[in-house]
Amino acid sequence: MSKQGRWEHFEHMADIGVRGIGETPEEAFAQTALAMTAVICDPALINPQEKVTVEIAREDDDLDGLLVDFLNAVIYEMAVRQMLFSRFQVSIDDHRLKAECWGEPVDREKHQPAVEVKGATYTELKVARTEEGQWVAQCVLDV
Repeated sequence: MSKQGRWEHFEHMADIGVRGIGETPEEAFAQTALAMTAVICDPALINPQEKVTVEIAREDDDLDGLLVDFLNAVIYEMAVRQMLFSRFQVSIDDHRLKAECWGEPVDREKHQPAVEVKGATYTELKVARTEEGQWVAQCVLDV
């Protein structure tokens, strides 16, 4: 098994699950955000030309809740800015997350978005270390 970060989708009734896998929680979060983009369109079609920074602070050290907050913040930025993102750099330090998200404005002909992601949910939510030592971050998206 590769030790590189990666993402995947998993079935969940009418919605879709996203899962990111990485060497650190930060890498797993970034891969989960990339999986979310891949629900909308092929991330390879998105030119990472503009950077948007997302910052989240929590009162607790709940990584599960932080994942949902992060994905919902990215969804908000996509909606407000009419952008799609294809590259994510995440840092987590003392209940705070900072993410740099690179992307470009939506071009319906180029990107051909398949669905609109409405939100990240607490369904099948998990951020945990595997027996192999990698981190997994996952949840179900409301589409």
